[in-house]
Amino acid sequence: MAARTAGARLEERWRDILAVHARTMCEIDRALHPHGLGASDFEVLDLLVAEAPEDGDRCRVQNLAGRVHLSQSALSRLIARLERDGLVHRSMCAEDRRGVYVALTPEGRRLHAEILPLQRAALARTLGDAEDPRPS
Repeated sequence: MAARTAGARLEERWRDILAVHARTMCEIDRALHPHGLGASDFEVLDLLVAEAPEDGDRCRVQNLAGRVHLSQSALSRLIARLERDGLVHRSMCAEDRRGVYVALTPEGRRLHAEILPLQRAALARTLGDAEDPRPS
């Protein structure tokens, strides 16, 4: 009985995490939609700002793949869309022809800076107190 109770508590915690994640992603999507972006788009831009903070800096797509919750093919499609929108630029890795670099364009940096407060406000609304991951 105790093992089943522990298992039920573990399952409840897991479902709570999933629910908070879903609510948070939806809130970010709503906040960023007027700017033509969603939560996953922002996540890639935000990671690029962190990984390649200076103009001209770039990051390997492979390094991003381990940090976003997207499949490799979904990430490639997202980056292609961001490139089409003029927010990032892709280039081949000269040392490893299989590798692809991605870098923010000036427009990508500008848009990231503009929408960063919106994303952070959405996080604050859905996550509330940093000490308690459950929303109020």
